[in-house]
Amino acid sequence: MSSHKPAMTGFSLVLTVMILSFRSVHSQLRVGFYRNTCSLAEFIVKDEVMKAFFADRGVAAGLLRMHFHDCFVRGCDASVLIDSTATNTAEKDSPANNPSLRGFEVINKAKARLEALCKGVVSCADIVAFAARDSIQFSGGFGYGVPAGRRDGKVSLASEANTNLPPPSSNLDQLTQMFATKGFTQQEMVILSGAHTIGRSHCTIFSSRLYNFNGINGQDPSLDSAYAAQLKQQCPQGSTNPNLVVPMNPNSPTVADPGYYFDVLARRGLFTSDQALLSNAATANLVNQFARVPFLWTRMFADAMVKMGQIEVLTGSAGEIRANCNVINN
Repeated sequence: MSSHKPAMTGFSLVLTVMILSFRSVHSQLRVGFYRNTCSLAEFIVKDEVMKAFFADRGVAAGLLRMHFHDCFVRGCDASVLIDSTATNTAEKDSPANNPSLRGFEVINKAKARLEALCKGVVSCADIVAFAARDSIQFSGGFGYGVPAGRRDGKVSLASEANTNLPPPSSNLDQLTQMFATKGFTQQEMVILSGAHTIGRSHCTIFSSRLYNFNGINGQDPSLDSAYAAQLKQQCPQGSTNPNLVVPMNPNSPTVADPGYYFDVLARRGLFTSDQALLSNAATANLVNQFARVPFLWTRMFADAMVKMGQIEVLTGSAGEIRANCNVINN
C-alpha cells in the first residue's frame, strides 16, 4: 500500500496558505502584549478615558464609535485618526464621521503620555481598542481582555469611509451584507447594533424619518407616533442648527444596558437601521432575547467587540507605530 499523500491542488494550497496567514496574523495579537515593553500602557489609557468620562459621560459613546468606524475601514489601524492634508481628505472628514465622531483628544492625551514613557512602542490602533473597552466598562458593561499588537496604517481616505460604514438608512439586507463583508454573522450584527444603547445623534442624520420619509412628505410609519412627536419638538423641521442632538436611548443614554432593544421593540429605534432589526423573524427573535435577558447581550457584546478588534489588523513589520496619532510618520 502506498504511503504517499495526495498532492495538494492549486486551490487547496492557496486555501491552506490563506488559513495559515489568518492564524499567523491573529496569533500575533495577544492580551498583555505590552507587559514587558510598556507595562503601564493599558493603565494610562484607562486613566485618560476615566478623566474624560467623568467630565463628560457622552465621550464613552464617541470612543466606542471611533473603534467601530476605524475597524470597518482598512481594518483596526487607527486610520480614522489621521488628519486631512491639502492633497487628501481623510476618513475623519467624511460625512460619516464629521461632525459626529468625537473623543480624538482622549486618544491624543494618552498617546502623548505613552510616548513620554515608552517612545515608539504603543500603537494608536491599540490605544483606540483599549479606550473602547474602557468606555464600555465605565458605562456599566462588561470589561474584557483586549488582544493587542496592532500597528498603525499609513493611508486614510474619506471615500473609503463612505463606502464601508453602514449608513443609518440601511435596511436589514444591506446591514447583513455589510457586516458579512467584515466577517460577522447576522447575529453578531444585531449584537453590535446594541452599541446604540449609549450616545447621541445629530438631528440631520434621521430627520428624513420625521418629515420626508422615502422622498415624500410625512413620517416613517414604523416610528412610534408619540416618539416621533417628541423628536419633532427636539428637531424642528427646517432647523439650520448643526448642533442639535438627541440621545439614541433616551431612558439610559450613558449606560451600556439592553435598553436599546426595548426601544426597538417599542418602535423607538432612532435610525431606519435600528428599526430594520424587526423586519425579519430571526433578528426580531434576537432583539426579544436581548431585551429579556440583559446579561446575555452584555456578555455577547464583549465577545463581539474582541472579534471586531481583529478585523484586517496590521502586525509584525507591517504599518508603523505613529509618533503622533494624527500624522503619518515621515
